Amino acid sequence: MALVAVAEHSGEFEKIMQLSKRYSGFILPCLGVHPVQGLLPEDQRSVTLKDLDIALPVIENYRDQLLAIGEVGLDFSPRFASTDEQKEEQRQVLIRQVQLARRLNLPLNVHSRSAGRPTISLLLEQGADKVLLHAFDGRPSVAMRGVRAGYFFSIPPSVVRSGQKQKLVEQLPLTSVCLETDSPALGPEKQVRNEPQNIYISAEYIAQVKGISVEEVIEVTTQNALKLFPKLQQLLRK
Repeated sequence: MALVAVAEHSGEFEKIMQLSKRYSGFILPCLGVHPVQGLLPEDQRSVTLKDLDIALPVIENYRDQLLAIGEVGLDFSPRFASTDEQKEEQRQVLIRQVQLARRLNLPLNVHSRSAGRPTISLLLEQGADKVLLHAFDGRPSVAMRGVRAGYFFSIPPSVVRSGQKQKLVEQLPLTSVCLETDSPALGPEKQVRNEPQNIYISAEYIAQVKGISVEEVIEVTTQNALKLFPKLQQLLRK
C-alpha cells in the first residue's frame, strides 16, 4: 500500500519531500506546477512562467526521488483563464513540464478542467508518452485519442455523482484505467472532505459498470499503475 502525494505549487515541494522521507516507501512524491496557483480561493490565479522558473531548480534537485512530474496541465475555467494570453501562458508552462518529464524519463500527472480537448492535443503534439489524465474533464471521444496514445485515465470517487465521469467509465477500456481519490477533493459527496479510503468507491462503481468483480478492477488497475509508474515497485521496496 502507498499514497502518491502530488504538488500544485513550489511552496508545497519541501513539505512533500519531508513527508516522503519521514514515511519512506509509503508516501511517494510528485512535484510539478499546476495551472492554477494560490492557496486560498480568493488568491487563486492562472499560472505564469515565473511560477515555473521558481519551481524548476527544486524539481531538478529532487529528480531522482520523484515518482512523477505533477500535478501539471491546463485549466481554462473562466475565473482562472479568461483571456487568450492566460491560456497561452498555461500552454507554455505545460509544454516546458512535458519536456522536463521526457528528459527525466518520468510520467506526467495531468489536470484538464474545462480543457479536455486542448490538453490531449498538446500532450500528443509534444510527444508525451507516459501520461495519467487525472479526473479527465472531457468527452469520451477525446479521451479515446489518449487511449490510442497509451495514456491512462484515473477515476475518482466523485464518479458516483458525475455524469461526465460515468460516460468516461463506460467508454474507457479497463486496461487504460487507474484509481484515484484526489483527496481531499472529488469525494462521493459534494463539499464533503474526501479520504484515501474512498478509492474503493471508484473500484466498486467501475466493477458495476463493466459487469466484473471489484477484485478484477483492483488487479487490473494496480497493474496499470505499475506499468505507468515503473519506479513504483522500486520505491515500495525501500
